Amino acid sequence: MHKLRSLSAATLAELLSRWSARLKSTGGRPSAPLGSRILLNPDDIFKHNMWDHVQWTEEDKENACQKAKENSSEQIPLKEQGKFDIEACQYWDTFYETHQDKFFKNRKWLFLEFPELLPSDAESQTRNTLTRQHEHISSTDLLRHSSHHQESCKAADLENNEGPIQSSAFPGQHTSFKILEIKGILLIFLFDREKDAFLYCCDFSPRAIQLVKEHPDYDDSVCHAFVHNICEEVASFPFPPQSLDVILAVFVLSSIHPERMQGVVNRLSTYLKHGGVFLFRDYGRYDFSQLRFKKGRCLSENFYTRGDGTCVYFFTKEEVHHLFSNAGLEEVQNLEDRRLQVNRGKKVAMHRVWMQSKYRKTHPSSTS
Repeated sequence: MHKLRSLSAATLAELLSRWSARLKSTGGRPSAPLGSRILLNPDDIFKHNMWDHVQWTEEDKENACQKAKENSSEQIPLKEQGKFDIEACQYWDTFYETHQDKFFKNRKWLFLEFPELLPSDAESQTRNTLTRQHEHISSTDLLRHSSHHQESCKAADLENNEGPIQSSAFPGQHTSFKILEIKGILLIFLFDREKDAFLYCCDFSPRAIQLVKEHPDYDDSVCHAFVHNICEEVASFPFPPQSLDVILAVFVLSSIHPERMQGVVNRLSTYLKHGGVFLFRDYGRYDFSQLRFKKGRCLSENFYTRGDGTCVYFFTKEEVHHLFSNAGLEEVQNLEDRRLQVNRGKKVAMHRVWMQSKYRKTHPSSTS
C-alpha cells in the first residue's frame, strides 16, 4: 500500500477556497466538483471507498515513474502491433458483447461535472415559448424557415472563409441544442426528453450501437445512434459542420493510437458551433491501471494493449492542452483528478488519476 500523509493546513485551505469559489460562481452548484471527501487523517483511510484531491509524495511519484518505466521496457514487436489497429473494431465488438449488461447505469455525475450538457433554464423556457407560438406553422413553413436560416449561415461562413454548411435535412435538425457523444452509452438513458435538445451517439463498434438501439428506453425522436469510425478522415457525420453545442468524449481518445489523436480532435472540432464546448474525461499519467500492466503489453510510450486487445493511453495535463489548443479551441478547464480508491475488504489503496477538461470553440473575430 502507498504511504500516505495528512494534508497540510495550507493545502487544505487552498482546496476549501477553490471549492467555495466554484460554489459562488455557479449559484450553489460547482462547475467541477471532482469529489469533496478529503482524507485528513491517514488512520481513516479504510472508512470510505474513495478519497478526493489526494496529494502525492515525492516517493509516490518516483515509484509510479519507475513502475511505468519497467512495464514499458519490453514493447510488442512492431510487426505485431498493426493488428491492434486493423482489428480494433473486432476487439471492441467482443468487449461490448462481454460487458453488455454493465453499461446502462446511473451516471448522473456527468451532469454535475459537466453542467454544459444541459441547456440553461432560461434558454429552455425561451425555446418552449417559441415552440408553443409556432405550433400552427406547417412543416413546409418550417423547412422554408430552416432553409432561410441555413442560407444566412452559409453567407456568414463564406464571409469568415470557413466554407458553407450543408443545407440538406438531418436528424434533430429543428432542435436548438445538439450533443454528440462519442461511444454513446453514457447519456442516452439520462437524456431529458422535455428539453428542446437532440443527442447523437456513435461508436465504430456495430455491437455497441445495436445494444443502444435495442434498449427499451431508446427513443429516436430525441436521439440518433449510428456506427462511425472517428479515425476515418473521409467519413461523414449525419449532421453538418458547426451544428453541435457539445461534444462529449469520456474514455474515448485514450483508445486511439497517439499519432491519430490530433487529427480526430481537429475533425470533431469543425462540427462545433462558435461557443460550443468539447468535454473530455480520460485516463491520467500514472493511474493505477497503467502501473499494473505487465511487461510485454506496451505498444509505445504510455500506450498499452489490454488482454482483450483493446488499447489505452495515459495523458498528462500538458498533452491534453496541446491536443485541444492545436485544434483551435480555448481552454475553459483542464484538471488532473487525483483520487485514492480503497478496497476495504483487502485493505488495499490505489492511486487513481483522471483528466477532466473543457475546451470552447471561439468565434474567429474573438481571437484576432
